Amino acid sequence: MAASLDDFCAAGLADLEARGLRRRLRRIDRREGVRACLDGRPALLLGSNSYLGLEQHPRVREAAAQAVAEWGAGSTGSRLTTGCLAPHAALEREIAEWFGAEAAVLFGSGYLANVGAIPALAGRGDLILSDALNHASLIDGVRLSRAETRIYRHADVAHAQALLADRGAFRHCLLVTDGVFSMDGDLAPLTALAALAEEHDAWLMVDDAHGIGVLGATGGGSAEDAGAPVPIRMGTLSKALGAEGAFIAGSAALVDWLRNRARTAIYSTAPAPASVAAARAAIQLVRESPERRATLRARADFWRSGLRALGFNVPEGITPIVPVLLGEAGLTLEFAARLEAEGVFATPIRPPTVPDGTARLRATVSAAHSEAELREALATFGHVGRALGVIPAEADDD
Repeated sequence: MAASLDDFCAAGLADLEARGLRRRLRRIDRREGVRACLDGRPALLLGSNSYLGLEQHPRVREAAAQAVAEWGAGSTGSRLTTGCLAPHAALEREIAEWFGAEAAVLFGSGYLANVGAIPALAGRGDLILSDALNHASLIDGVRLSRAETRIYRHADVAHAQALLADRGAFRHCLLVTDGVFSMDGDLAPLTALAALAEEHDAWLMVDDAHGIGVLGATGGGSAEDAGAPVPIRMGTLSKALGAEGAFIAGSAALVDWLRNRARTAIYSTAPAPASVAAARAAIQLVRESPERRATLRARADFWRSGLRALGFNVPEGITPIVPVLLGEAGLTLEFAARLEAEGVFATPIRPPTVPDGTARLRATVSAAHSEAELREALATFGHVGRALGVIPAEADDD
């Protein structure tokens, strides 16, 4: 039995290897700001989701350390069975106040939030509309719900509206979308989607994992940036906030319902006190320091325009997620390997994470990057790009 299992796994891995789709963990032995020791070699990191560099901020680290000293290393179980620790309740109140919501509920991760909330809100007899490029956690949550599911073309509100022609045949309708799409860095048309949801009595749910802390006047994310009413807002504590876990904010009735029906909250251990305290400190920093977002925007604009000037295929955008489109998985892996050999790490992204033929380097920036470090990275990208024939030999990297 064990032999057949190993044979199955080995054959599958060999197939992935042959198609350039096998993934491997990379070991980070030491990290200081945006630089790290990666598999034993120094590297400038351009693959992190730490958009504001807060995971290493002294206030965030101190909050985590104090929580460990007071509450211990773990939360020990589900909050419904072992009790709700004071730090968890305090963070939920902080999040609700930040978003102008009645309440918020914590989850162990963004994945757990989505696969727990969606089946709690929609099921057989209901309709779900989902953007074609939604995150895997939204897709899996939709599948688990067993609701009638319709996929609308990416960011195509007219297509979504057409799919609602028979809305009256369904009990409830849930419209789910990323706020900032994690592989392309573009924004959902939330104003139009909110209007569409209102017109058809649909509930709009936005996964704003990559918008929280980055967009909006107070860092409240893509919904705040668009000024769009979103009744179900999911955000993570692990990207711009530099901690761990996730939340859903909304009405008191919604939050109470999720506490009672979202299986990933009911049957999962709550986030560790250290992560919860760190996230609360990070939120306070985000709200009181708009200059961090301004710096991030400036760095993202500089990085994106520099890559485009070199001749790389980089879409326009405003977020720190900057895809360098290369097309083929093998070329993407080779490009990433050569970058790393020259001291720059950018994440190679291949199918099935992105559609076939759209493999890319996901080259993200942080407010913690200096302009000099980004110039250094641009020079390396230019050198490797010319060597592999991705950009013209005469491209200027000054």
